[in-house]
Amino acid sequence: MPTLNSATRNHLLAALPSADLDRLFPQLELVSMPLGEILYESSVPLEYVYFPTTSIVSLFYALEDGASAEIAVVGNEGALGISQLIVDEIKPSRAVVQRAGYGYRLQVRLLQYEFNRAGPVLRLLLHYARALSTQMKQTAACHRHHSVEQQLCRWLLLNTDRLSSNALGVTRDLVTNIFVGRYDAVMEATRKLEGAGLICYRDRRIEVLDRAGLEQVACECYAVIKTECDRLFADMSCGDLRHTTGPSET
Repeated sequence: MPTLNSATRNHLLAALPSADLDRLFPQLELVSMPLGEILYESSVPLEYVYFPTTSIVSLFYALEDGASAEIAVVGNEGALGISQLIVDEIKPSRAVVQRAGYGYRLQVRLLQYEFNRAGPVLRLLLHYARALSTQMKQTAACHRHHSVEQQLCRWLLLNTDRLSSNALGVTRDLVTNIFVGRYDAVMEATRKLEGAGLICYRDRRIEVLDRAGLEQVACECYAVIKTECDRLFADMSCGDLRHTTGPSET
């Protein structure tokens, strides 16, 4: 049976004042999020906002040639669907589960009611939207300007940040979707990182052996994204979210 303790495995829900979480909890539905499930597409009206606990979801942006590129990953630090509601700069066209697990979902109409209350829920999600927007824009720039090896390091670091494990499942379809069809280039980068003792690749699983080493190889994009996420949770811990009114404030 879902409990408040299990809901707080999602850091955004955990950051809410107890009165707000108590009010929302009866409306939160614990759901399984299987590998490959499409949580939303831009052509379909959004019904739910998701708060992952043990799953990881990739946000994709459609390219002109019909392909798609990953522009963000969301795990237990965040929420899915927020970008469709309140982030204007880049709107993902699809959200796909890339690591199976669980999460909570809330009907969009209920979230919109919370927005109208203009209380802690709105303030928290506006702050998170700023961090997510930073990740989207930085990842888009990374795809354009940095090597596959640097992109792979960024992706591994962001994913392990959202897990209690240093091991990630990696299938051909996953790599092809995330790195826009560059499977061979990603496998070559994987072998290079393995040769340097930074990772171990066995049976379609990558295990991070030397996190500090990966951070040295990664481009600056990972540090930019992590700094913005760390600032969000620093705001949470010091209580700033109770007093600010939007993502433009610092």
